[in-house]
Amino acid sequence: MDLPVDEWKAYVLQKWSLLPKSAQVAVSTAETLSEIFFHSSSFLQSEDEKFLKRLSQGYLVGKDPKAPCFYREEGNKKFQEKNYSEAAVLYSKGVSHSRPNTEDISLCYANRSAALFRLGQYETCLNDIIRALTHGYPERLRPKLLLRKAECLVTLRRLKEASQTISDLESNFTAKPSPAASPFQILQENLCCLKMKIQGKENLPETFPMTLTKDFEGVDLTEENEEISSASSSVCLCTDPLKGRCLIATKDIVPGELLVKEDAFVSVLNPGKMPPLPQGLESRWDTRVTNGDLYCHKCLQHTLAMVPCHGCSYAKYCSQECMQQAWELYHSIECSLGGLLLTLGVFCHVALRLTLLARFEDVHKVVRRICDEINNKDVCLPESKSLVETFNYCQGEREEIGEVVQTQIPGCNLNGKYENNYNAVFSLLAHTENHSPEHKFLCALSVSALCRQLEAASPPALTTGLKAAVTPELCADLNVWAVAMLRHLLQLQCNAQAITTIQHTGSKESMIADSGQVRLATGIFPVVSLLNHSCSPNTSVSFTGTVATIRAAQQIKKGQEIFHCYGPHESRMSGAERQQKLRSQYFFDCSCPACHCEEPRAAAGPRWEAFRCNSCRALLQGDDVLSCGNRACPESISRNHLASQVQDLQQQVEMGWKLLRNGKLEQAIMWLLRCREDAESFLSAEHAVVGEIEDHLARAYAALGDWKKSATHLQKSLQVVEVHHGSSSVEMGHELFKLAQVLFNGRGACLLFLLTDLKL
Repeated sequence: MDLPVDEWKAYVLQKWSLLPKSAQVAVSTAETLSEIFFHSSSFLQSEDEKFLKRLSQGYLVGKDPKAPCFYREEGNKKFQEKNYSEAAVLYSKGVSHSRPNTEDISLCYANRSAALFRLGQYETCLNDIIRALTHGYPERLRPKLLLRKAECLVTLRRLKEASQTISDLESNFTAKPSPAASPFQILQENLCCLKMKIQGKENLPETFPMTLTKDFEGVDLTEENEEISSASSSVCLCTDPLKGRCLIATKDIVPGELLVKEDAFVSVLNPGKMPPLPQGLESRWDTRVTNGDLYCHKCLQHTLAMVPCHGCSYAKYCSQECMQQAWELYHSIECSLGGLLLTLGVFCHVALRLTLLARFEDVHKVVRRICDEINNKDVCLPESKSLVETFNYCQGEREEIGEVVQTQIPGCNLNGKYENNYNAVFSLLAHTENHSPEHKFLCALSVSALCRQLEAASPPALTTGLKAAVTPELCADLNVWAVAMLRHLLQLQCNAQAITTIQHTGSKESMIADSGQVRLATGIFPVVSLLNHSCSPNTSVSFTGTVATIRAAQQIKKGQEIFHCYGPHESRMSGAERQQKLRSQYFFDCSCPACHCEEPRAAAGPRWEAFRCNSCRALLQGDDVLSCGNRACPESISRNHLASQVQDLQQQVEMGWKLLRNGKLEQAIMWLLRCREDAESFLSAEHAVVGEIEDHLARAYAALGDWKKSATHLQKSLQVVEVHHGSSSVEMGHELFKLAQVLFNGRGACLLFLLTDLKL
């Protein structure tokens, strides 16, 4: 979803192939972004726009007045099945298609409050009850809703408010007497029970774990850097003649130390797999759950209680505040373009949003710099007053030459400070000369089509709501902003950061839940972008909403560079694979210690795919026919035969997982133990399938409450994860957290295990 949909890409590439040779040469040899844009955009024809419009219409992003009733009924079905999470999502879809102050939106909010109540989300349930009442919830149905409100207040120990709500309900019953057999009689009985509950002041559940989590997420930098915003004082910004800008340790850094904590300057939610729906009445409304249904489009907070945009059905938020902020910053312009932006891809959306946010900074400077680019002048960077030390590399370590020189560092302000702002984003390299002519043509034509839609939707769109003093004439020409968007679109291939999260699956009623890392959004982090790549990095990155956190993954000596992994990690790819990936996406050859010292990988493959001899247990080696690594052992076997064995074993493991998911724990354990025995006969101890089996066994024993056995199997799974992903990987951190949970839950039974067996 980063790039445009396949249909538009194929269409544009075919158009490129049909261009006159002279036109292709003009785009290929253009030296500036403005030349690329003007040459390319001149070929955008009305039939191209019509084709793009047809693609965009495949996405249902407007409000359909018939949709709320459909989604409410679908949500009711899930509610009856006790699948309250999916019910809440479907009610949210109904809310998104409803207009404010209508019975439709009030009914969807009320039904969603019931699902949230069953999920134990009482504060959120209260908010939905208030929303339902605010939007005109029918008077005849209010007693049941108010009773739910009172129950929430009691559970939250807000007893005074609960008593007042109960008093209001009693007054309502007194004013409107009804037959004994009516639903009101049932409500009155529930009301009496609730009053007794208040008087008894029963013990209520604590929320300490959530509080602890929030406190941990709120950890800030101990001492912020005066020269680099969002960075600690343990690092400084330097330049290298080969690598450009980089971060260097100013002191010895210990593992786990917080180095950078930066909020994304811009982020756009990744909608996930969201192909356009086929035409037809039955498929008009989509019941599939995507990231857009679960995470706030502004702050990326997970929620089942979305607040919709009043103008479209696509944009959803965790609160009224996020919705209002998004509207003021960018969504007032994006709102009518939802289908087009989904068609053009996340990168194009990020580029537009970056340009829109430029309005809120020194727009005069931004426009001047872009105009200089259009007029073939060198883009002037702000003069920097900072002093930087020059270093050179020696076997992966930086040694100070000792000469301090004054130089201009791109992205710094007049005082030499590098900040999280548009100036820093603009300074990121676009690598224009490295992108293929076809890719530049695709990007330029997409930007041109987007700008024409912006102009048609609202000619002064880019000047609406400006906080800076800007005259309309300054921004009247959308070509200026188009060049800026094209620059950002090309920047993103090397500078975009995938924002990830751990997503949990499985209902609250299920004994076994699953989780995994998913890509949630694409963001731009100017400070994080300063970190250069290493296939064996000395930091790890994690995300909380739109905030990226960089921590030291190992000891870093004073003067050493701070490295981040761009994706190709030594534990995931061979050296050749990493180099190919880095050249194609980032346009450089990696010379990190991992690449410099790596020996050619054996033909047997990586350790997490290795086979071992059934006779002597040594690792097998070879290509089509594998032979035992032990010269004294004559064993040999076909790779195809082993691959078939792995496939059969994976099917058996999947059957064990299904038993586990269905709560048949003892059967699942017996089945998985047989799978493990089969695996040990021909797979290495670090094979990915072995790790999967051990993880399933750990889950099964945890569900039975046998925490010691669970921890034993989880530790074996950890060894496989470490080999596959690295000791400082997010995946390793996730597994360690699972182990910590197991040890905490069985703290009495696991204490001896922790002291004697655990070696981390």
